[in-house]
Amino acid sequence: MAIQPRKREEIEEKYKWRLEDIYASNELWEKDFSEVDAKIGELVKYKGVLINSAENLYDGLELDTGISRILEKLYTYAVRRKDENLNVAIYQELSDRVRSLVTKASSESAFIKTELVNLTDEKLKKYIKENEKLKLYEYYIEELLRFKPHILNDSEEKLIAMTGDVLSGARNIYGMLNDADIKFPEFIDEDNNGVTITQENFIKYMQSGDRNIRKDVFEKFYKTFTVYKNTFGSTLNANIKSDVFVTKTKKYESTIKRALFSDNIDISVYDNLIKTVHSNLDKLQKYCDMKKRVLNLDEFHMYDIYVSMLKDVDKKISYEEAVDTIKDVFKIYGEDYYNAMSEGLENRWIDVYENEGKRSGAYSCGSYDTNPYILLNYQNNLQSLFTLAHEMGHSMHTYFSTINQPFIYSGYTIFVAEVASTVNEVLLVKHLLKNTMNIDEKLYLINYFMDNFRLTLYRQTKFAEFEKIIYEEIEKGEALSADKICEIYYDLHKLYYGENVVSDDLIKIEWARIPHFYMNFYVYKYATGFSAAIALAEKISNGDKNALDNYLEFLKSGGSDYPIELLKKAGVDMSTPEPVQKALDFFGELIDEFEKLISTK
Repeated sequence: MAIQPRKREEIEEKYKWRLEDIYASNELWEKDFSEVDAKIGELVKYKGVLINSAENLYDGLELDTGISRILEKLYTYAVRRKDENLNVAIYQELSDRVRSLVTKASSESAFIKTELVNLTDEKLKKYIKENEKLKLYEYYIEELLRFKPHILNDSEEKLIAMTGDVLSGARNIYGMLNDADIKFPEFIDEDNNGVTITQENFIKYMQSGDRNIRKDVFEKFYKTFTVYKNTFGSTLNANIKSDVFVTKTKKYESTIKRALFSDNIDISVYDNLIKTVHSNLDKLQKYCDMKKRVLNLDEFHMYDIYVSMLKDVDKKISYEEAVDTIKDVFKIYGEDYYNAMSEGLENRWIDVYENEGKRSGAYSCGSYDTNPYILLNYQNNLQSLFTLAHEMGHSMHTYFSTINQPFIYSGYTIFVAEVASTVNEVLLVKHLLKNTMNIDEKLYLINYFMDNFRLTLYRQTKFAEFEKIIYEEIEKGEALSADKICEIYYDLHKLYYGENVVSDDLIKIEWARIPHFYMNFYVYKYATGFSAAIALAEKISNGDKNALDNYLEFLKSGGSDYPIELLKKAGVDMSTPEPVQKALDFFGELIDEFEKLISTK
């Protein structure tokens, strides 16, 4: 009998997030929706007169900020409800409606940017003297002025804002196809049960000690994607062309430069990451050779890449055990952090288990007027423990930024978003290694962290390089068929893994299952964040009190400064290749340590 994901109603309430804390009913959501819709209509009274007086400037910015704040709350509720079960029509509708309202608000407030860029420094200082409350918006306005070359006139900005729903269409279609509509076949597991492959259990079975199962699941999974190859190619093409349209309209040199401009990141940071990883591909290939040797394989295929080299230590970790471990590890951060984290773990900030129709993957998300929420699809293994630590890092970053910053500066940029989550992972692995004398457990943990290293630094950099190539192709006016996308991806994959790994033909379609390619130039931030996190975690774990204090201040800083500057204050300079190289050196040390320990067995 096939093992299917449970229905949501079959899961105990204590394992579900409590979204009633946002809105106790859909009716209350509707009430806020109507009220904010009316507020959007009030924006027009500031059009053309926003910068005519200190009073107009302050009141107009307060109205716009207030609208954004309520929209954020509405969005958080609707999308979290939708992600519980993508097959529930009412929450698809609420999600679509709030996205449309966001687009409407962006359209109606488009004049704010075009008028603010005409505000001189002298007039701003004069207005702040007249109304001290405007001091709050000084950095916000100064940051906006940086965008002046890319801000169009009022009607053009409004038109661009109105296209929001249309331009996000490819991403939304991809999400429904990838998360809800695509169906995978069954395979026979170790206990001779028929099991339906899902997005969530795919990696679990890629970690199976039975190579025949790994191969069967790998082939069935990617053959299913191959059936939809042209559809996935079309959605990716449409998404890239949408991004390129905005890039050209807003007068940026390229889409990658537009993406980096928002964080004030020089493109050299992106290029240095790729160059530094390229110069260290020998370590990735050495890791694969070692894995092939330890697993005693005649050939090393891509369906062997996820399996542990130490299967006998692969023990189950219940969710309750994971919670206890998380509490034990992160008491290092002090009482404030520990208490906030415990509140989240104990009071239903987290949606723990997979259910039928639930969104795949894991994330942390919240709004200024809610606590953070964590979506998991917990699988009772070490990877799920690390995922919980990772997402709790995000949630605590969100929590401390929210309570320490005003709304307009509470949101941190994606460039720093992966730092707190990865610091947690590094501290967790260090804690687990320190607290075991068992060589097998040490080997297993090093093995796990090397795998995580491959996934986060090498794999995400490969994704980042792939993304850069396909965007350049479109921007040069080249056609990008699904077959060409597959070939670009396959050539890059072979470059990274080298000749000693069999780059199975089906890996060509792997790009189709990666949702982050619909969030332009996002993935490189995993790799840079990982590199920064290793440096910060090393200092914290060594008991450096200043490093810990600086890090906790970083968590509170939100978006109050440019991300490169925030990380410098925390203690790491990502404008140089050094943190990436040091992280890769650490990976090399892990390989050497593993080989040394395995030789004693």
